[in-house]
Amino acid sequence: MSKVNRNEPVRSTASESRTSLMEFEQQFPNDAACLDYLVQTLYPNGIFCPKCQKVTKHHRNAKRPSYSCQYCGHHEHPMVGTIFQDSATSLKLWMYAIYLMSSTRCGISAKQLERELGVTYKTAWRMFNKIRSLMTQDPSPLFGRVEMDETYFGPRGSRGGRPAPGGSKVPVLGMAQRKWWLYPGRVAATVVPDISRDTLRPHFRARILPKAIVYTDELPVYNKLRDMGFRDSRIHHSQKVYARGDVHTNTVEGFWALLKNGISGVYHGVSTKHLQAYLDEYAFRYNNRTDPKGVFNVLLGRVRKAVS
Repeated sequence: MSKVNRNEPVRSTASESRTSLMEFEQQFPNDAACLDYLVQTLYPNGIFCPKCQKVTKHHRNAKRPSYSCQYCGHHEHPMVGTIFQDSATSLKLWMYAIYLMSSTRCGISAKQLERELGVTYKTAWRMFNKIRSLMTQDPSPLFGRVEMDETYFGPRGSRGGRPAPGGSKVPVLGMAQRKWWLYPGRVAATVVPDISRDTLRPHFRARILPKAIVYTDELPVYNKLRDMGFRDSRIHHSQKVYARGDVHTNTVEGFWALLKNGISGVYHGVSTKHLQAYLDEYAFRYNNRTDPKGVFNVLLGRVRKAVS
């Protein structure tokens, strides 16, 4: 007979999840628990009262999501300045939306959020964009062994992934730092106007540390990497060579596959105007996939008050 208590389910040790649905329900059973968590996150040293000019003890107000100073009665509103401001939607639904957007590899659409949360599409779309604004890419430079490649988004053409002359495909530059020792692999993806040398070189300098070993294909724009202080190795895809020992661009191409399959399967297509936001979303999940805290808790940790 199984030793598992079906009335008190727990996350399996074999699961790759850092936060299961059972754990989410235990941590955020209602709006009050969500608000308490928000206060602990935003005010780790206590709530500062501007009237008393010091950190004071605050009590939760019964009929509104705010706290009052026990000395002067000043009201502090934790949701003001965050993505939750001016929203009448339950804070637990917000937390659950964050959980859904962080726990899937391929993303979730606003329409699916509407179905999962039981809200209107307008509300789901607003929540979707507010949460995605937290999913920004890490701006720190890449180092060690870095792969670079470019891809295109837009209508399918007759020349594989490359755009036809005068076509409407949008180029995207990708850089992937391979996993090394205690440093996890991570990616950076940026929409660029074109793939000319003058356009891409500033991105190379800004995102990759000198002396890094850079792996690329035979695109001519990568010809002068050594002159920029990088060590480079080329793989010749035109000759049907896709790996030569550790010389390959399979890591960044794997991210392209995840990104394109996700966008085509979940969103079916994105506009040029919003493409960078989708790149940020997928790169965020990819870069934090091995974080011990889990993607959900990393994303929750990014909820901050706007600096006025």
